[in-house]
Amino acid sequence: MISRERVIEILKEAGVLLEGHFILTSGKHSDKYLQCAKIFRNTRYSEELCRSLAEQFADDRVDVVIGPAMGAVQMAYEVSRSLGCENFFTERVEGKMALRRGFEVKPGMRCLLVEDVVTTGGSVKEVVELCEQAGGVVVGIGSIVDRTGGKADFGYPFKSVVSFEVNAWEPQDCPLCREGKLEAVKPGSRSLTK
Repeated sequence: MISRERVIEILKEAGVLLEGHFILTSGKHSDKYLQCAKIFRNTRYSEELCRSLAEQFADDRVDVVIGPAMGAVQMAYEVSRSLGCENFFTERVEGKMALRRGFEVKPGMRCLLVEDVVTTGGSVKEVVELCEQAGGVVVGIGSIVDRTGGKADFGYPFKSVVSFEVNAWEPQDCPLCREGKLEAVKPGSRSLTK
């Protein structure tokens, strides 16, 4: 198992942890942003972090690792490589998560769902629903970074490589907006939730 110190070292080396004034996908504001996609620019980092996550699910007889596009496509591959199983990714079709490209969860298939960073868990919940509707067995949910400080509850075992509790405020409650010193920026890739 990788040490917390090594994870922090990787996040700093990879330029993942940003500090400032950010608008999150949820619309909330935060003083920190984790751009986990940068982990996957360097296979040395992604292999080490994903292997550490896979080790936490090694006894769960996983048939397939599934990650929502875009953030967890490479992650699902790397975790599945460590576990020696298949990997799929979901993608949004008309605003809803779907399996395409010949990917199919079959009844009884043991599914590990992964996400690079969990903030609200919205995407993961959609993938859980997709798996359940297909008759799959969700053995667990894994992330590299848990931004909830261990508070996320998906109704299934949830494990992460590292957990942080990061400040997040509704826009009207944001102390950074009140101070007016830093303009809020949206560094992510998805549109804001309405």
